[in-house]
Amino acid sequence: MRHFGFLGASEQDELFERPPEQFTRDSGHDLLSVALGATLYIPADRPSLVADITKQAAAGVTSVVVCLEDSIADEHVEAAEDNLVHALADLHADAAAELPLLFVRVREPRQMPALVARLGRSVRVLDGFVLPKFTALSGTDYLHALDDADRIGGRRLLAMPVIESGAVLYAETRVDELTRLRALLHRDRARILAVRLGATDLCALYGLRRSPELTIYDVKVVSNLIADVVNVLGRADGTGFTVTGPVWEYYASAERIFKPQLRQAPFDVNDERELRSRLVSRAIDGLIREVEMDKANGLRGKTAIHPSHVSVVNALSVVSSEEYRDATAVLGAGRGSGVMASGHGNKMNEIRPHMAWARVTALRAQVFGVARDGVSFVDLLAASLPR
Repeated sequence: MRHFGFLGASEQDELFERPPEQFTRDSGHDLLSVALGATLYIPADRPSLVADITKQAAAGVTSVVVCLEDSIADEHVEAAEDNLVHALADLHADAAAELPLLFVRVREPRQMPALVARLGRSVRVLDGFVLPKFTALSGTDYLHALDDADRIGGRRLLAMPVIESGAVLYAETRVDELTRLRALLHRDRARILAVRLGATDLCALYGLRRSPELTIYDVKVVSNLIADVVNVLGRADGTGFTVTGPVWEYYASAERIFKPQLRQAPFDVNDERELRSRLVSRAIDGLIREVEMDKANGLRGKTAIHPSHVSVVNALSVVSSEEYRDATAVLGAGRGSGVMASGHGNKMNEIRPHMAWARVTALRAQVFGVARDGVSFVDLLAASLPR
């Protein structure tokens, strides 16, 4: 797999100083969790599931979750399971298919070993499971069931637990729940690829829903939790996990109260006024702002429910030439202390405080590439989105 692999050689050369590198399912957790990028969710009951997965992989999606949970009506779960099993069998039989990282979001723990038993040899195309409504109580059952699935399938499957319960959101139980979750996840950290945030379920506990003009960080009851999840589970001292950004729900036009959140100047410079208009009309300007807020708050990657979101998230994950030079300078200074001026002459790089940031930036550069000097997010997005 490789991000932006759908671009031709000449386009890649124009856009990237250092092109994205290939990664595989056997890449280490640190790299693979960053490489997730935008993870596209697809309902398991889609009649064209095989075609949908292969189409999106060809269009640049590198991680897919096939959902058996909230996107499927209760009475259709059995049919969706049948559809999923047949689809994975077809994908396994097609040796030429280039597949993304592939996960299944289940409804309850015992569904995992049951599905793996039905998959047989086609379990080889499955990379793991997404574990919804993961709590310190339910998490033990999920991880034990995943052990059973491993034994049945004969391979180590990865897990992405979803933090979305009242126990972790409510102020009176949050600290205890997060502390217990950390202990549980640390005991099985070899299989935990990333921790995901279920913003829709969290908002539902208070009857809330953000508008397309607001980000999840404007919903304080949830943004406060995000800060605490990163505080406890996302530490950069070697004990933390990758925490991914929550879903952006909007993909079509909606009535606006405020001005669009995208400046005109970058699009004017690149002669991409029509692109800006398209992004604003589909509420993508709100997604762009939320992705930038995710990055500033320690989240990497994002849940996506529409293919148009994938290009935005992944384009914003590319490392700028300036970021790369700063990170390289910090890493090159070793473990000592000290301060140096940025090569761009606009900031200081302090060795010890910026070392963890530099390491993560180097991982991003490896899987998303480094943009050429002067290449902007607008250029990357214009090359990624269909006209």
